[in-house]
Amino acid sequence: MGNLNSWLSEYSKSHQHKTNERIHWICVPLITFSFLGLLWSIPIPDAFTSVAYLNYATLFCALCLFFYLRLGIRVAVFISIPILFMLWGISILAKGDYLLAISAVIFVISWLVQFWGHKIEKKKPSFLEASFFS
Repeated sequence: MGNLNSWLSEYSKSHQHKTNERIHWICVPLITFSFLGLLWSIPIPDAFTSVAYLNYATLFCALCLFFYLRLGIRVAVFISIPILFMLWGISILAKGDYLLAISAVIFVISWLVQFWGHKIEKKKPSFLEASFFS
């Protein structure tokens, strides 16, 4: 795995076109929201039920927080605020029966739009580059 600076450098190279940048500003949060919604939809084991809001989405967010804390407290706070709003919205949607369907639709559409943005950019997404994983 490469380091964070090399990942950000690669990411920057494939996100120069204004339309692609705008698409990413919209779709990355939507993908994050929908991914968390998909995780929230996974049935939890009985051991999780004794802690309010403990599920795979909140567990994933807690683990990610440790990563962001290693980058700095400001980074962790900056990323935590939108994540908390996303989890709040997901918890509201989870009271109905459509969280899984809504999350799946948002996830697929957002990824398709992002790939369209990279077609406009005429560059593959960074994670498809072999150097991203070296």
